[in-house]
Amino acid sequence: MKTMTKRTAVAALAGVVAAGMLTGCGEKKLDGSQTVVTVDGTEVPLGILSLSVREGQAQTEAMYKSFMGGSDYSIWSMDAEDGKTYGEQAVEQCLEDIELMYIMKEKAADYDVEITEDDEQKIADAAAAFMEANSDETIQELAVTEDQVKTYLELQTYKNRIHDPIIADVDKDVSDEEAQQSSFDYVSISTADLSDDEIEQKKEDAQTILDDLSADPEADFSEIVKSVDDSYSVLSGSFDANEDAAEEDSDEESDSSSASTYPDEVMEVLRTLKDGEVGPDVIETDSAYYVVKLDKVNDEEATETKKESIISTRESNLYTETTDKWLADADITVEKKVLKTLKVTDNHKFSFATATPEPTEEAAEEVTEDTEDAEVTETPEVTESADATVTPEVTEAAEATTTPTVTEAPSYSTDSSLEVKDGDTVNIDYVGKIDGTAFDGGSTDGNGTDLVIGSGTYIDNFEDQLVGAHPGDEVKVTVTFPDDYAAEELAGKEAVFDVTVNGIYE
Repeated sequence: MKTMTKRTAVAALAGVVAAGMLTGCGEKKLDGSQTVVTVDGTEVPLGILSLSVREGQAQTEAMYKSFMGGSDYSIWSMDAEDGKTYGEQAVEQCLEDIELMYIMKEKAADYDVEITEDDEQKIADAAAAFMEANSDETIQELAVTEDQVKTYLELQTYKNRIHDPIIADVDKDVSDEEAQQSSFDYVSISTADLSDDEIEQKKEDAQTILDDLSADPEADFSEIVKSVDDSYSVLSGSFDANEDAAEEDSDEESDSSSASTYPDEVMEVLRTLKDGEVGPDVIETDSAYYVVKLDKVNDEEATETKKESIISTRESNLYTETTDKWLADADITVEKKVLKTLKVTDNHKFSFATATPEPTEEAAEEVTEDTEDAEVTETPEVTESADATVTPEVTEAAEATTTPTVTEAPSYSTDSSLEVKDGDTVNIDYVGKIDGTAFDGGSTDGNGTDLVIGSGTYIDNFEDQLVGAHPGDEVKVTVTFPDDYAAEELAGKEAVFDVTVNGIYE
């Protein structure tokens, strides 16, 4: 993996948390000075955890709003695992993240990771800008002090900088045989929830497409499909050419392997074809009809992408194994009574600024391996007197405020030599499809959206599948919506997202 630019992980605060405060809601105010957990003798104040939790809450609510529109939805009260709600689960996950960041700070010297005096000054400037940008009411809701914001940014800095040293010794040798990919084009015509007559019509459509494509395999597949029904689309895919590698993927990485993406009936046909050949018959599965055409048995570009994916998976596994052991070996004591005072509920929402601001020159300079500086990124300029971020949104029950106008363009880098890794903030566009058909609310409509990799903002392992991608890459991300997903028409269904990585924030 290429050496990445050093930087602090303040990208998560780019939009800055904005509390949707409810007057008269009766919620007890937090005491951010209370110790919520002790990690190897270091006491962690509740305010730091609160800042992390509200940041994650805002990210998740933004995702739901993107998928479903409006704000009339319930997330946090739904049952998750082990008898907990999603709100309770979110708090516990953030607590573990904070615990790990404190451990990373302890381990930093072992990996030659440090924060310089210049870094500390820039972090202090960013924390001051955060405090000035948000109203007293918002700061009270967060129960956070300026010193706690500085500590949080410092912890994020250690987390980002220690990532690459942890994975530095990963085996990057991947053979062609292990990674070889075959590529193909296909159309999938869904038969889900259709009457018998409608299913028969879909089968006739698939047969017409097959007949026309078989008559002229060099013809434009997409034009043939659109001539039958303009709602149908041709998609592209790839799979392991080596069946042994495919089985290994299925055993070890079943949630991200190509073997789990396409039905067995489709894979059986594809493995019998040569370059440019069309599948001899319409392929019928439980929920769709498929027409397939093999592009290349040995797709060199797809194979190189697969190699990168294998290496990224190895890196991710090593990172997880290492940090899990650190957590297991640490002396951690949680103050449960204090922890219970921090709640994530559906009637107390948080959000980000609607625009992604440009970092200021003072707090967001790029720093390379050649320098000792590591800059706090994404501290937006709003007024002459303060590098502000966002003024909180309020409900009808609270006093209205004004959101600062941000006119600068997003500051992500489109350098294709950069590579997405855990903790990065990326800008992406996507179109989600179920059985080849785009679904409502599943697209960014080309407007772009920011995502922190590893934040758990998006469902399933959506974010993990972007690790290893580069700006400009188009990635197919396959996920399954939870069975209890709020949008019932999506609950429990597998979806494929065509994701474009627009850039990575540095």
